[in-house]
Amino acid sequence: MSHRREFLKRIAGLGGLVSAALGAFPALVAFMSPVFRRKRAEQWIKLGDTGRFEPGTPLQVEFSQTVTDAWVESRALRSVWVYTDDGTHFTVYNPRCTHLGCSYSWVKEKGVFQCPCHFGQFDPKTGAVVSGPPPKPLDRLDLKVEDGALYTVYQEL
Repeated sequence: MSHRREFLKRIAGLGGLVSAALGAFPALVAFMSPVFRRKRAEQWIKLGDTGRFEPGTPLQVEFSQTVTDAWVESRALRSVWVYTDDGTHFTVYNPRCTHLGCSYSWVKEKGVFQCPCHFGQFDPKTGAVVSGPPPKPLDRLDLKVEDGALYTVYQEL
């Protein structure tokens, strides 16, 4: 009878150990996955030919981008703001206000970008805060000009 009890104790202990390992494995994988995640290759998005952008007038450029969330892949509509003073030097801005992440727009009459939520205003040339609550200038995105076309790498900030 004592052999039987000893055997059952060991089986129960082994079952508990296996159950704990099975429960801990997914948590360990989730915790360690950023270490092993492959860095996504930069995806340069063509915004258009450089002649498309009128000096002194910001232009909002929309494009679609493939977005992967776990194993689900979908298309998302994105946009950026492009500004040039001279048609050769460009600035590409993230389309989100640096205050609360709202979308801002170009107010031609005032000559500023303006966020409708709290009326934060930004200078189109530098992205600097002109007035309102935003804590920092507009976020600039990397860009390149290649073969007469303007490209950027879009990033959700």
